[in-house]
Amino acid sequence: MRLAILFGGMSFEHEISIVSAIALKKVLNMPLTFIFLDADGSFYLIPANSMKSNHFSSKSYKKDEKIYLTKGGFEKRGLFKSKPVKDFDTVLNLVHGGQGEDGTVSALLDFYSIPYIGPRKEASVLSFNKWLTKMYAKEIGVECLDYQIVSINDKREINFDYPVIIKPLRLGSSIGVSIVKSAKELDFALDVAFEFDDEVLVEPFVEGISEYNVAGCKVGDEWILSRIEAPQKKEFLDFEQKYLDFSRTESVNSAKIGSELENSLKNSFKTVYGSMFEGALIRCDFFVKDGKIVLNEINPIPGSMANYLFDDFTSVLTKLSSHLPKNRVIKPDYAYINQVQSAKGPKV
Repeated sequence: MRLAILFGGMSFEHEISIVSAIALKKVLNMPLTFIFLDADGSFYLIPANSMKSNHFSSKSYKKDEKIYLTKGGFEKRGLFKSKPVKDFDTVLNLVHGGQGEDGTVSALLDFYSIPYIGPRKEASVLSFNKWLTKMYAKEIGVECLDYQIVSINDKREINFDYPVIIKPLRLGSSIGVSIVKSAKELDFALDVAFEFDDEVLVEPFVEGISEYNVAGCKVGDEWILSRIEAPQKKEFLDFEQKYLDFSRTESVNSAKIGSELENSLKNSFKTVYGSMFEGALIRCDFFVKDGKIVLNEINPIPGSMANYLFDDFTSVLTKLSSHLPKNRVIKPDYAYINQVQSAKGPKV
């Protein structure tokens, strides 16, 4: 398999996407092409030896070759003719946050019939919006924490006892997230969250819970599931910790849990993944308290694709790329128009 890593995008998580792409360059043992989507919506073909953070922060990437979407892939455009980019077979959607995880990139790749690893449109919409994630989980029988949605113009009244956790509704990487321990801290926390979204999710902050992360995908009839990680952290994983997390390439050890809990977590992951996330490698973050498993988040494009949870990440992506969902081809035959025209005459 020859893989093109698509990264960047217009998002508050733009820089994290760059960090993720650099991390995957280190861990993937396969031919790689790097395609950068800048904040203005232009695509650039980035040489592998230029995959360094300052290449993007200094805007040096603008000297690289610009490429354009075309049916089945990308092309380079010259003065008189275009030339296809033939260095890859499959695109890996590594655009974190807006555009990459809200369905925009998926829709583009689908429209241009480009094979890609990543969440499809519906899966993106459901997992990007935390409110829709809650509704999806409820529908498939997976428990979630209680929640409240507060809009920027709403009265600032919270339905839960403190402490609570405040999250922008459509954002990841713990950006804009705060733990509020008393009413006097509420306004500031909401102001921070509203910098990133006009709606926020409020949940009770439950102490004394364990958190476990599971990543994986379904390839045909085979489930490929990662080790289960018990992240070590403080009260919650803040942006600085998450930023480092996105650059991880070292493997982590499996959580020390019993087989019953391990099987329950993996079964919960399979329920969430279902058929909705076909074609994607996702990570689910679960809480466990008093033996009860609760879904915290679905990460449709996990940081550095959670490579550190697998023994052979290259093999996982290779297998997944061979079982991607195919769009139904619909070719109009104009039979209806022809019937109407025959019935009503040539002026129709």
